[in-house]
Amino acid sequence: MDIKEKIRNLPSSAGVYIMKGAGGEVLYVGKADSLKKRVSSYFRRSSRHSERISSLVSRVKDVTFIPASTGAEALIYEDSLIKQLKPRYNVALRDDKTYPFLKLTVNEEFPRLIVTRRKEDDGSLYFGPYTTVKLIRQAVSFLKGIFPLRTCARMPARACLNYHIKQCPAPCIGRIDKAAYMDTVQQLKLFLEGRQGELRRHLSEKMASAAGREDFEGASRIKDVLEAIAAIRENTIAYNPSGEVEELKGILGTKGRIERIEAFDISNIMGSSAVGAMACFHKGRPSKSGYRKFRIKTVSRIDDYAMMKEIVGRRYRRLVEEKGDLPDLIVIDGGKGHLSAASEELEKLGLKGLPIIGIAKPARRTLSPLNHTGQEGGEHEHIYVKGRPEPITLPRDSKALHLLERARDEAHRFAIAYHKSLLSKGVKSSELDDIPGIGAKRRKSLLKHFGSVGRIRAANKEELLEAEGIDGKTAKNIIDHFKR
Repeated sequence: MDIKEKIRNLPSSAGVYIMKGAGGEVLYVGKADSLKKRVSSYFRRSSRHSERISSLVSRVKDVTFIPASTGAEALIYEDSLIKQLKPRYNVALRDDKTYPFLKLTVNEEFPRLIVTRRKEDDGSLYFGPYTTVKLIRQAVSFLKGIFPLRTCARMPARACLNYHIKQCPAPCIGRIDKAAYMDTVQQLKLFLEGRQGELRRHLSEKMASAAGREDFEGASRIKDVLEAIAAIRENTIAYNPSGEVEELKGILGTKGRIERIEAFDISNIMGSSAVGAMACFHKGRPSKSGYRKFRIKTVSRIDDYAMMKEIVGRRYRRLVEEKGDLPDLIVIDGGKGHLSAASEELEKLGLKGLPIIGIAKPARRTLSPLNHTGQEGGEHEHIYVKGRPEPITLPRDSKALHLLERARDEAHRFAIAYHKSLLSKGVKSSELDDIPGIGAKRRKSLLKHFGSVGRIRAANKEELLEAEGIDGKTAKNIIDHFKR
């Protein structure tokens, strides 16, 4: 299909278009309310273009697109892709009052996300500039639904409408503490910086932790955020940036193809119902039909290395027995120890030559609170290759690194989701079941009202009576139980 036919087949709906050169390199990323109308305008003979646009058009040999439901959604995709791909013809806009910015006021006790035309040295974080105020205001509304923050210039004495429609956590009346609020700010910062992989990993860990504490309401809220982000990430990574596979082959020193990648991770939060998961990528994109999940069967203690050996051994023993297709590369979430454990299993199966690497930070990093300059610490990813004494450290803008991170993050997300699923199904008993007068109905009512066992433990009699179905005698039993 030549480029003219591709343009004719573009939809008339909103989205992001990606223009590529003869070698598949990304030349330009843009957004449009009508993809067909916008992209066609570049190639009309009657169009009068600037020298820069004329140069761009002469080099375009292919056009791909990412659909969006609205122009505001397309704006978010466009910004994320430009940060990731740094296309040659996407010239930065001038830093003046002509264009609007997104401003994250991290210099305030409870930061806000607002639109502004003035970029000041006030300790806030600025994102942009963007081309239209209307679209960026729509984008802010879109983001408020995922990362609710206050919008008021001065906090009122009582909660406003935004709290009741779940677009503000109401720090004004103490409905959220400072640490939890700043965690939402940090999540939004990662999102606006295009660091969705880190964001999803952080949220997945929080969700599993909440489920482990029986804070099912909190876990459900985090799950909603993850699903909203996943919808965006699935779109923005649908395009496979040129050069990442070739760069990866150069790093690993292999001349063979790297089309199919299988990535492994372990989830054993609190040592309960440990699981493993495998994500499959084909030509840079997730291939959901190839995903696999594993219940840990042979390891009873918390031992990540032994668990990794088990799931890698089970996966490839079956492929060898069934004469199935092997991957071109195996990615292990972990360092030298995890890589060695997995490699031992491959050698036992006669698969010594199968390419395998590990990816990990020097030490597990937790997301630190923002300071007034918006800076945060953290180490680069290390790539561990069998036979090399020292890990490879790739620059943050490495295309190969982005590919490996996507595969590793997806395996991590899948493992956490599976683990959470098992934990949820396994919660047939609870500490509440030991309390006289508490059956399934009252337990459900208490957890729905308070959100977690910890909050039930901290509640007084009057607060317990507010939960549906709880009378004075039952409230006393609850209090007496937790006192003991």
